[in-house]
Amino acid sequence: MKFHSFSVAEAFTRLGSTQAGLPEEKAVALIESAGFNEITETEKEPAWKKLLGQFANLLILILIIASIISALMGDIIEAISIVVIVLLAGILGFIQEYQAQKAIESLKKMAAHKALVVRNGIEHLIEARLLVPGDVVVLKTGDTIPADARLIEAANLTLEEAALTGESQGVMKNAEMTFPENCSVGDRLNMVYAGTSISNGRGKALICATGSHTEFGKIADMLQKEPEKKTPLQQNLDALGSRIGVFALVIAVLMSAAGILKGYELVKMFIWGVALAVAVIPEALPAVVTISLALGVRRMVKRRALVRKLPAVETLGAVNIICSDKTGTLTEDQMTVRKLYIDGAIVSVTGAGYEPAGELKVNGEALDTGNAVFAQLVHIGSLCNDSHLVKKDKWLITGDPTEGALVVLAAKAGLNSDELRGRITRIAEDPFSSEKKRMTTYHSINNETFAYSKGAGEVMLGCSTQIMTAQGVIALTDETRMNLQQTIRQFAEDSLRVIGFAYKKIDSFLKAQPEEEMIFVGFVGMIDPPRPEVFAAIRRCENAGIRPVMITGDHKITAIAIAREIGILKDGAAYSGEEIESMSDDDLNRAVTSANVFARISPAHKYSIVEALMAQGNIVAMTGDGVNDAPTLKKANIGIAMGITGTDVSKEASDMILTDDNFASIVSAVEEGRTIFENIRKYLVYLLSGNMGTVLGIIIAMAAGLPLPLTAVQILFINFVMDGLVAIALGVEAPEPGIMDKKPRTVKEGILNTAALSEILLVGIWIGLLTMAVYAYALHTGAGDLKAGTLFFTALVFARLVNGFACRSLHQSLFLMHPFSNRALIASILITLIMVIGMINLPALQTIFGLTYLVNSDWLLVTIMPLTLLAFTEAVKWIKRKIAK
Repeated sequence: MKFHSFSVAEAFTRLGSTQAGLPEEKAVALIESAGFNEITETEKEPAWKKLLGQFANLLILILIIASIISALMGDIIEAISIVVIVLLAGILGFIQEYQAQKAIESLKKMAAHKALVVRNGIEHLIEARLLVPGDVVVLKTGDTIPADARLIEAANLTLEEAALTGESQGVMKNAEMTFPENCSVGDRLNMVYAGTSISNGRGKALICATGSHTEFGKIADMLQKEPEKKTPLQQNLDALGSRIGVFALVIAVLMSAAGILKGYELVKMFIWGVALAVAVIPEALPAVVTISLALGVRRMVKRRALVRKLPAVETLGAVNIICSDKTGTLTEDQMTVRKLYIDGAIVSVTGAGYEPAGELKVNGEALDTGNAVFAQLVHIGSLCNDSHLVKKDKWLITGDPTEGALVVLAAKAGLNSDELRGRITRIAEDPFSSEKKRMTTYHSINNETFAYSKGAGEVMLGCSTQIMTAQGVIALTDETRMNLQQTIRQFAEDSLRVIGFAYKKIDSFLKAQPEEEMIFVGFVGMIDPPRPEVFAAIRRCENAGIRPVMITGDHKITAIAIAREIGILKDGAAYSGEEIESMSDDDLNRAVTSANVFARISPAHKYSIVEALMAQGNIVAMTGDGVNDAPTLKKANIGIAMGITGTDVSKEASDMILTDDNFASIVSAVEEGRTIFENIRKYLVYLLSGNMGTVLGIIIAMAAGLPLPLTAVQILFINFVMDGLVAIALGVEAPEPGIMDKKPRTVKEGILNTAALSEILLVGIWIGLLTMAVYAYALHTGAGDLKAGTLFFTALVFARLVNGFACRSLHQSLFLMHPFSNRALIASILITLIMVIGMINLPALQTIFGLTYLVNSDWLLVTIMPLTLLAFTEAVKWIKRKIAK
């Protein structure tokens, strides 16, 4: 039922209750039908089942089989390495699923534990889980609301609802009002909601929804129903694992069969075929992916982004839409005075946030801060004020943000508000209320009493009969009043919140009516300004082919103004939650295609918008800080929670947390995600082109009737070294220039695109031909099978090392890159060279690996031939760059 649309009397009637509350026996009976006031969880999957489920992955199963095969062949090191990789991948997946469950637990923790309920006309303190619809609860400052309820009494009752609605300002409640049925949650001023808290005042409320039927309960239900999503990388690797597994099996069977037909021993060819299959499978792929993601996480921490789920790092690289909240992410979340009006002049105010630095100018000239009218305005703004400006690591405001903006304005003019309050005594006050829309304080100055008042611009103008000017106080004429009203409207059209100031001298505080016939001084226009770095971040998004979308609980006019200022809204429509509510699915799909601003949005609207965007094939990142955002954070491809203002629920449901709540940090994280994906692609190009070259060289040898050039042990050594040291080193390559000047890859684009596949094919053929040329030359010049095999092995190792260096970039010339910027790669190449030289020159290792000594001319041959690969890869990159142009 839409209780916000019912009067108090009708709400009581609907729930069969009265001001005296429910009879105890009826409340107990209702628990049977309504259930306990608590969030219910779906049946949990046992932890052991979750852990085993991590290994139900084709690539993982192939790796397990490979480890068994390696162990049976006696290669215990290889087997252990694979097992460690498999366990690491499984444990990481298990941790991710476990974290999702914690989001539900965080919701439960936010629920109130006790409630003061009225039953049979008597107040009782009971467990909040025992509340039922129809109960009357007593509310006071500091309480957490125990269930959704219709207010029946409210005295200066203000609630913090940011966790539910995203509204950063406290919300003043009113029990007497009613609202339309389709009114958004944030605008239902006669309702209070479970999990929100009372910052001021007191009241009574009639419980109308409990447990899973509350707004919080609906969010929990959405969280539990939302399935875990697979990242684009996981989908790519699953498909790649399937193809490589089939390819490895086919190659192993065919090559083994060919060897048997050539007269090789059956057992020997079986072992060799299995070794070849193991060599083709990228055992190091999960390790490279994990290490690349983990190092990316470390780099992102320095950029103020904390990743909770490793695959999220890569998914960021595919993001083409970032849905962001406004307050605190795109803006400072610090109200700032931008303009003020005094004595017929509009004064511009520079600076942003709570930093007390900025200039006040009139028509480009500095304002004389000794101006009597301006001095009176900042005095009123400082004295009729309960906020304080404090300096810690940075400038902060304690108290209301709107009042804080006035304290900062005074500081920019050289006035210390705290010192002023210390000199001028406040003797009484009339606090702000939603009915009066103003606040008045009373001060004793030189044995005289003054009333200083501030409030909504129109309200302060309405209660004034005179106006202060540089020439003195004069009557407020109808013409002047009209001009002031027009200026106030202009401020409002610029999305500035207008606060007016007035004062009067009173003879007796007890007898006077001080909030009438006041002297109007002026007004200020303030706004929560955009973060300075957001402008550049939006431009980076445009260059990178990423569409930023603002989804906010704030009012539409404010959202549009900020969106236009920072560059999110240039053309296209902006929609409110009310408009979204009335749309069909088709209308919503059309709306999200072009609109970049959605204002006054409810949790359900956010979810629908993100769902519609994803249904169109977009990879969507979504920011959020409240409980209301949790289902959408989980639904989006990347859920990004706020580290400063975010609730525990939003953080647990997210993939990534911004430690500075800054939109620009998201864009930096996208760059990191793109880099990681590119590095994994480089590794695969390097690995598969090398594997292809190895297999091609062997195929040519067998087709030519030559002896097998490699032994099983040599194949496994190349596989272990190439897939290990060099490949992991490629995973830490730094971002390439221009990586944020490209459009995001599409969902359909695999990790091995056409360009990557062509490079694998061309480089693989070159490696196969050049190693075979070395092998054929050795046999032709009279070298025995052992020496020819040693030359083939060494040339193949060197060629793949050169290929590893060339794969630092799949586009850029190697000669334009700093040769030593990837020190991990240099180290891995040196270690590999030392190992190969030792294997060839140490008798014990010669026996194990089936190698022999090489003379100087042999070393020259196996060094020069692979260097031709460098020239070849440079030529391939040059052609790719020309085609791209």
